[in-house]
Amino acid sequence: MQLSANKQRIIGCLLEKQSTTPEHYPLSLNGLTNACNQKSNRDPVLNLTENDVQNALDELIETRLVTIDEGLSGRVNKYDHRFCNTEFSNLQFSVQQRAIICLLLLRGAQTPGELRTRSNRLADFSNVNEVENALNELIKNDYVNKLDREPGKRDSRYVHLFGDQASNLTTNETIRKVDSLKNNELDELLAEIDELKAELRQIKDHLGL
Repeated sequence: MQLSANKQRIIGCLLEKQSTTPEHYPLSLNGLTNACNQKSNRDPVLNLTENDVQNALDELIETRLVTIDEGLSGRVNKYDHRFCNTEFSNLQFSVQQRAIICLLLLRGAQTPGELRTRSNRLADFSNVNEVENALNELIKNDYVNKLDREPGKRDSRYVHLFGDQASNLTTNETIRKVDSLKNNELDELLAEIDELKAELRQIKDHLGL
């Protein structure tokens, strides 16, 4: 399953709102667009148009990951996911696993501590160990991946594997990776300069200069 960034956001929003505001679920196009563009609990913050959301919804409907409840007698259409935990999906998660996947879809790479803090409306975790246990089960089934721990950071972060991994990275992480590449190139250049200096010293010694 390779979901684009917009599709990841849509599925994440449908999972979230199904749990947090069931009285307003399924979602209308307007409600889903607002959920996608929320400034809280989203990373990165997006500014999708209803047309952007509709185009992604049409593709999700075609692949049967979303269903449409067509409004009758003037009622608006509503959208419901079939992503997981339905009779139509092979993905069957525990409540805790579902919460983790939802948060990773909405906010990109996160540590177990961040997942526990942000999951209070989606699932109950009594401690970080419970989060790590749920993550390990998801890793076993190739739904989640553990990233290498960043220098200076205490905990590793985790990402879901339902889309292009480049789009799973937060904006800040992308910037950090670019900076890391720049630093590596600088280190290589400095190493070459040191080698040239050493060779120059050898030549001067050989010439008696």
